[in-house]
Amino acid sequence: MRRIYFLVPDIATTKKIVQDLLMERIEEKHIHVIAKRGTPLEDLPEANLLQKTDFIPAVEQGVALGGATGLLAGLVAVALPPASTVIAGGVLLATTLVGAGVGSWFGGMVGMSIGNRRIKEYEDAIEAGKLLVLVDVPTDRVNEIENRVKEHLPQVEVEQTEPRMPAFP
Repeated sequence: MRRIYFLVPDIATTKKIVQDLLMERIEEKHIHVIAKRGTPLEDLPEANLLQKTDFIPAVEQGVALGGATGLLAGLVAVALPPASTVIAGGVLLATTLVGAGVGSWFGGMVGMSIGNRRIKEYEDAIEAGKLLVLVDVPTDRVNEIENRVKEHLPQVEVEQTEPRMPAFP
């Protein structure tokens, strides 16, 4: 799946585009709309916390960094004289898992506190009243969906980003 981003000037056009995407069998759970705070989105699918923040990338980074730190701590613990080589595998596994868990927790907390880096590029346009639409589409349908959007907004610039999406919505 790829996530594509594009700006839409008003609610009416956004509704037409979302309806068209639904007709193209893009599920509503894969369509996310972000608007200026206080803008009534009516029946449009609003982006949730996972789309508005860097939670998922931060958790992934936290798992990697925490796991690596835990593994390093385990190696140091095994190298110290009181540790036995019999329990070395258990110590390495335990410290790696604890490190990954703590890293994912800290990463998630940091990711929740900062906004999505990709959305920050569009903040001025959103504050000016435009709506940002994020659509998760299968890789082989990106061009087709872009063309459908351009039928409604010929001047729109559709940006493709995030080559892979998490397995869960």
